Amino acid sequence: MYSQLFGSYLLRKEAVTPEQLADAIAKVGDAHIKLGTLAIHQGLMVASEVDEVCFLQTREDKRFGEIAIDRGYLTEDQVRDLLKSQIPDYLLLGQCLVESGAFSNADLETLMVDYQTENEMYDMDMNVENKEKITKLIERFFLVAEIPVTEYSVMYMELMFNNLIRFIGDDFTPLAPVPCSEYPVNYCVSQALHGKVNCISRIDMPKESAIAFASRYANQEFTEFDEYVQASLEDFINLHNGLFIVNISNEYSVELTLDPPMVESDETLTLSEASFVIPIIYPFGTIHLIVSLYGE
Repeated sequence: MYSQLFGSYLLRKEAVTPEQLADAIAKVGDAHIKLGTLAIHQGLMVASEVDEVCFLQTREDKRFGEIAIDRGYLTEDQVRDLLKSQIPDYLLLGQCLVESGAFSNADLETLMVDYQTENEMYDMDMNVENKEKITKLIERFFLVAEIPVTEYSVMYMELMFNNLIRFIGDDFTPLAPVPCSEYPVNYCVSQALHGKVNCISRIDMPKESAIAFASRYANQEFTEFDEYVQASLEDFINLHNGLFIVNISNEYSVELTLDPPMVESDETLTLSEASFVIPIIYPFGTIHLIVSLYGE
């Protein structure tokens, strides 16, 4: 989730355009982390030193680490430690954006520090995602947008992001949530949950994006919008909400019931007061999560 929410942060700060971000996300899977990027992240080198070493590499037949040691920027032990260090996923996204020319190493250095400071990421165990930090990130994600959050809504969205990563792919960026009272849908699948926590969750997208979404979910290639695509979207939201019911029962001893999924299309929805919309940018298009979650 660090990478996805870092992308959202970059968009909010207008450091990149949606097109630049989508292009970089598509390249992350084939990219390899560079020693200079790691050195900036670990605070062992500043951006200007990394740029200098990269320039010298075009003049000398030496590796980055060798030149950095020669120039006195790194020690041999530091190079070895960097090569063995775990890589936060958002760092690779930042490197891809530098390589594409979206911003410079100096910009990346500043943006990473600001991102970590804003989200109170002060220790180096940021290399490994853990539940407590992800929960805080999602809380911050809502608070920055000035949307009140509850433990249930954070739990719901944390699970949703994880399920998108698990079943659809991690190459997405969520935009800031927006309070919403009306929403014009394209092809929208909805499902209601009832009990101590009442929720209507919807996932809306154009039919072209639905074909790509369903292809990823079902792990087979759909070429037209048909009943198989529709069933895949319904199965995704039903699976997600079923897992949420299990999790909330295990953690809070709260029992909920679940209605069958429904389809809403080509209409404007009137939403409850506690509703918000989160656009999710994928390379195949933007989907919208529409969530109305409130107590009894």
